[in-house]
Amino acid sequence: MIRQSQIPEELGRYVLLGVALLYLLVLVAMPLVVVFVEAFSKGVGFYLHSLLDSYALAAMRLTLLTAAITVPLNLVFGVCAAWAIAKFEFRGKNALITLIDLPFAVSPVISGLIYVLMFGAQGWFGPWLMERNIHIIFAVPGIVLATTFVTLPFVARELIPLMQTQGNDEEETALSLGASGWQTFRLVTLPNIRWGLLYGVLLCNARAMGEFGAVSVVSGHIRGLTNTLPLHIEILHNEYNYAGAFAAASILAMLALVTLIAKALLDMRHPELRAGQARYA
Repeated sequence: MIRQSQIPEELGRYVLLGVALLYLLVLVAMPLVVVFVEAFSKGVGFYLHSLLDSYALAAMRLTLLTAAITVPLNLVFGVCAAWAIAKFEFRGKNALITLIDLPFAVSPVISGLIYVLMFGAQGWFGPWLMERNIHIIFAVPGIVLATTFVTLPFVARELIPLMQTQGNDEEETALSLGASGWQTFRLVTLPNIRWGLLYGVLLCNARAMGEFGAVSVVSGHIRGLTNTLPLHIEILHNEYNYAGAFAAASILAMLALVTLIAKALLDMRHPELRAGQARYA
């Protein structure tokens, strides 16, 4: 028999759940629905035409190229940084952790502006680069640099708590049995962190493809050359081509949905990833 004291507790639980679901419905579900409704508002033909436009295709290619360069760079850095932080004690360890988290604390627009001040025509290295006809700002290298900076923490932040939770016992055992450092990493460490690594790469890739602020500052908005997909969406919106803008936005929305589904599947299959994130936070 349910006691009367339990009724307010149950009621409060359902109220909180209802508020959370309503909040998610308004801020997440409804905007996603609007994106796809507006994308197909002028029919499937216009939707496909918008996606097959030369500028849209160029923006997609640049977005994929940026992600293809950025994600492997952050993967290598994230693994090295996480391995050093989780497995070794050294002077400056806390400073390294702080620097890894820095992109989360700095506005993407500010990070893009920093690269302009460094590599722009009037920047610190601008004259030297211009003399050698090297273009970083308003070119692909600047976009890659800015995207790499804002996505730098994702892989490392997933691996650090996971490696700390696992400890050093297996690595020390492998080393005591005569394995080299590379063999220990390849045969012991890497298999233990593969799901966390995939998790971090997934989030890093999604952020790289959707980054707007930092890329907007360094790209120069050269249509067909330095516009990524988010910048292409902004241009179409400014031209009042709302159906075209939403058509392009639907690509990023589908990427977000795929990322969320993959993230949820990893959470269900490997709950230790969430435990590691809680510990790091």
